[in-house]
Amino acid sequence: MDKSHDTAASRWVLVLTSVASLMVALDAMVVTMALNTIHADLRTSIEALEWTVNAYNLTFAVLLLTGTALGDRFGRRRLFMAGLGLFMTASAGCALAEDAAWLIAARALQGVGAALVMPLGMALLGVAFPREQRGKALGIFSSITGIALIAGPLVGGAIAEGIAWQWIFWINVPIGLILLPLIRTRIPESVGPRAPLDIGGLVLVTGAAFGVIWGLMSSTRHGWSDPESSASLAAGIVLGSVFVAWEKSVSAPMVPMSFFRVPAFSSAIAASWLFYAAMYGTLFLLPQFLQVGQSATPLGAGLRLLPWTATLFVFAPIGGNLIRRAGERRIVIIGLLMQAAGMVWVALVARPDLPYIGLVAPLILTGAGVSLAMPAAQNAILGAVAPTEIGKASGIFNMFRYLGGAFGIVVQVAVLGGAANVPSAESFSAGFARAMATAAALSLVGAIVATGLPRRSSEPQLPATSPTTRTRTRTELPGR
Repeated sequence: MDKSHDTAASRWVLVLTSVASLMVALDAMVVTMALNTIHADLRTSIEALEWTVNAYNLTFAVLLLTGTALGDRFGRRRLFMAGLGLFMTASAGCALAEDAAWLIAARALQGVGAALVMPLGMALLGVAFPREQRGKALGIFSSITGIALIAGPLVGGAIAEGIAWQWIFWINVPIGLILLPLIRTRIPESVGPRAPLDIGGLVLVTGAAFGVIWGLMSSTRHGWSDPESSASLAAGIVLGSVFVAWEKSVSAPMVPMSFFRVPAFSSAIAASWLFYAAMYGTLFLLPQFLQVGQSATPLGAGLRLLPWTATLFVFAPIGGNLIRRAGERRIVIIGLLMQAAGMVWVALVARPDLPYIGLVAPLILTGAGVSLAMPAAQNAILGAVAPTEIGKASGIFNMFRYLGGAFGIVVQVAVLGGAANVPSAESFSAGFARAMATAAALSLVGAIVATGLPRRSSEPQLPATSPTTRTRTRTELPGR
């Protein structure tokens, strides 16, 4: 096979994995702009709307590492296609939903499919490009999937307003049908190290996350003294403790506890968990404030989010370039303080009669802050482990990212209180201001936690947790 053919084949892998992953990333974002429409159409509560987002986030988060391990064992392309097929089927299920329970179940299945598509897309990309070109390819991949942050609210708003919210999900079906045969014929199969599957860890972390989230959501309806809330929270905490003990005892843990003994890793994970909690909670409520509190249309709300979301493409590269000169700690702290200040600003001015121009500056400040902090925190996480452990560290980061997002949504809706289900612009705006103050507090605590980061990038502080396993890569002829 000549070099030009190799290059063409690699480009196919880049295009196909990027498009599939963009579709998955978009579905985590587009729903937020249609929540008000879904609320009216299905006559559902704010708690059910939470689950339409969190069912996706939770299944995606807890299955990410398992999805990677399954692909390594049974074939990355095979499981990538299976995940895409499941995602398409679940998308059709979402579009056909006649009530909130149906929609939530289908969203959970979407998360299962996404947990196969996203990590295995990156793995297939890593195999397709030589080491000297891999960084550039992964940068393009990340940029394309990052478009979801900007395009998601706009696409979701345009579809919800111009067609119907169901088409947010229907659109995935034809795209998937085009991608599947191309993936089969253009992407070669590959496998990786056959590490043991940590099924016990998967069950425990799923139960712990579900117990804590359910308990927090239940407390918003019935109060902290409610037996259901207390029992669920207690069960989640106990399962989380058992999970930690289990991971310390097994030979191939999905989350090596030794990682957390390194201050750079544990501080960066904790800070990330907090600032993603603030960000995802705001992403859930801000579009509703713009629609309920300020009477914007779904598309209008998507356009009004641009000063916040578009900062990613301006400030994230700046943050990445500053790491070598300023160090991770300083950038993460400054970024989270900026996010906290912007959210406090929004909390102070949020009211129904606020002219939109009054939101622009605080939204830019908030977006610029988190866009600076994200690459610095990720760099600290990956720099704290041995090169052979980078894949697992990245998976752990993404797991905590989505679990933090689910936690942030629940906490901010709890602070929003009864205003969530009252169709009053004044009461919703008052509750939204309280929720934004809570998001600012989460960001501020994240900045405090980030003081445990190193001043500057350093060599990996943690040796490999297991002997280096030789990766097996099997290349097949297209279509076989």
